[in-house]
Amino acid sequence: MNPLASTANRCFVCGVGNPIGLNVRFRLDGDVCRAEFTPGEAHVGYDGLVHGGILFSLLDDVMANHVFLRGERCYTAKAEVRYRNPLPAGTAVRLEGRQTRRKGRLAMLEGRVLRADNDELVAEATGSFMVEGS
Repeated sequence: MNPLASTANRCFVCGVGNPIGLNVRFRLDGDVCRAEFTPGEAHVGYDGLVHGGILFSLLDDVMANHVFLRGERCYTAKAEVRYRNPLPAGTAVRLEGRQTRRKGRLAMLEGRVLRADNDELVAEATGSFMVEGS
C-alpha cells in the first residue's frame, strides 16, 4: 500500500499534490514516525521565527502519520502543544511521533520537533486521534 497515493495527497503538510504544501516525507522507523524539514521565510510569524501554527501542523502530522503509515486513517480529536524554544527560519528540524496508548478507536500519541543541529527541543505535543473503522 502506498498511503501517499490516496486522498491524503492534498494534505498541507505531507501531500505530494499540494503545490503550496510543506512536502514533508514521513517514514516509520520501528515504533517512531520520523521526518525532516527546513522551514523557510514563507513560514515565519515575526522576527524571522517560524510561526507556531506551522510547528503545530508538523506535530499534528507526525502524530497522525504514525497511524496512517500503518494503514489506518485517523482524525485529530484533541491536541495540546507546548512551545519550548524559538526556531529561526532556515533551521532544519527532526520530527518524531510515537503512540503512547491505544484504546479501541482512540490512539494517544506524542510528537516532538527537535533542532537538527543541536537536538534542542523546539515544541512538543500530545494528541488523541480517532481511528476510522477500528
